[in-house]
Amino acid sequence: MAASTNGTPPPSTAIPAGSPVPSASTASSLHSQPDANFTLPPTTNPVANGAQANGDALLKPKKPTMTSRISGMFGRRDDSRELVRSKIEETKAAATNGAANAARPPPSRQGSVNRKDGPATPFKRYWTNEDGSHEHHLKVAKRQEKLSDMFQSLMLGKKKDGNNEEQPLSLMANWVDVMRNEKEKLAEQKSAATNTSQTLAQKYGKCQEVVGRGAFGIVRVAHKTDAKDPKREQLYAVKEFKQRPGESAKKYQKRLTAEFCISSSMQHPNVINTLDLLQDDKGIYCEVMEYCSGGDLYTLVLSAGQLEVLEADCFFKQLMRGVEYLHEMGVAHRDLKPENLLLTQHGSIKITDFGNGECFRMAWEKEAHMTAGLCGSAPYIAPEEYVDREFDPRAVDVWACGIIYMAMRTGRHLWRVAQKTEDEFFDRYLEDRKEEAGYRPIEVLRRRQCRNVIYSILDPNPTRRLTAHQVLFSEWVKEIKVCRAGDEGF
Repeated sequence: MAASTNGTPPPSTAIPAGSPVPSASTASSLHSQPDANFTLPPTTNPVANGAQANGDALLKPKKPTMTSRISGMFGRRDDSRELVRSKIEETKAAATNGAANAARPPPSRQGSVNRKDGPATPFKRYWTNEDGSHEHHLKVAKRQEKLSDMFQSLMLGKKKDGNNEEQPLSLMANWVDVMRNEKEKLAEQKSAATNTSQTLAQKYGKCQEVVGRGAFGIVRVAHKTDAKDPKREQLYAVKEFKQRPGESAKKYQKRLTAEFCISSSMQHPNVINTLDLLQDDKGIYCEVMEYCSGGDLYTLVLSAGQLEVLEADCFFKQLMRGVEYLHEMGVAHRDLKPENLLLTQHGSIKITDFGNGECFRMAWEKEAHMTAGLCGSAPYIAPEEYVDREFDPRAVDVWACGIIYMAMRTGRHLWRVAQKTEDEFFDRYLEDRKEEAGYRPIEVLRRRQCRNVIYSILDPNPTRRLTAHQVLFSEWVKEIKVCRAGDEGF
């Protein structure tokens, strides 16, 4: 059996050859973008051919080789040999004159990496050190450049390729339409950037590029010159709360005040640090938070296709630490998804967006209050939310964490909606988890301890589902090594 009555499946070595490998669209409410001039991106299939080195994930996208890129740059037929020879002579002359920095990378607020003379080395976002520790280096500019190429490739080849619907569960499936709709709003949002209040500008600097966008608000970066060092600047994320259609002023203020009260009371390395709530000159409330220069987890997975095993494990353990802290504080997030997980440049996860947050226990209470109602994004919603009964909101958060981990490892959603008879992939999961062979997308996680935890996190019965605390103390998660940035939150 793949799952026992307590929700933890025994080890299984057989992988059914006929099990479908799902692939579905996401109804995301927040997508990170570099600025208002960002040209929107993707690829026909974020999961391409080629097995991962350790065989732990499904498939990995095939990246163009450096040879093909160089040949594409210098492969024009009308280039003469004399032109090539002159380029070589110019390069030699520059080298002898000490112009070693001629090919330095463009300036970036996230810092630069010193490069030695010689062929350029491929960018690494994750690596392990000799002492067994590991580090992350996340560059949003590099990621957005790749996403732009993916988007252009998809749009130019869309008419020729008839395979765009072959992967209905891929993270890319719904992204192009969302980005196309958002592109129409860029001019309006850009013009609004100059209309910030004097108070907001004085305290946190001028709001400039858009880095996030949701259904009822956008997130900009505020740049404030450091008073002690004019050459440096401090960056803040400023979230603008827009009033929903038909929402009264009283309900508008109550909604954003509730979110601010929850988020500002949280102090944890893996939860976003919320600093202030104030109005601009147009009466729009703005929430000021710490700025995470690594973007969000959604675009990271989207551009990478899937994450390395140790990389995904590090992010997952950080996520579970943050969720455990929230639950200890009596708060359930109710909308956990990759879009709401921000990243620092060094790889620290930050849970953000408490718009659907819910206090299920007051400080003087011992028992949690049950809740009801449907909220969040469809692929991450737990099955009990579709039943007309009350449920524990903590179990809903844990379920979403399991879906997020599978998205990191496979680059896909397991199903569109976790509702019986409404989704063929979810129906298959319910059947296969009862069989000894198990559910193939989970069975490809070769480590038995990992599979057992994921099966238990994704137990359809919330009363048998593991808690965040139990997940952290499972045999698999206890052995996961978290980077120093993840431990300290920088």
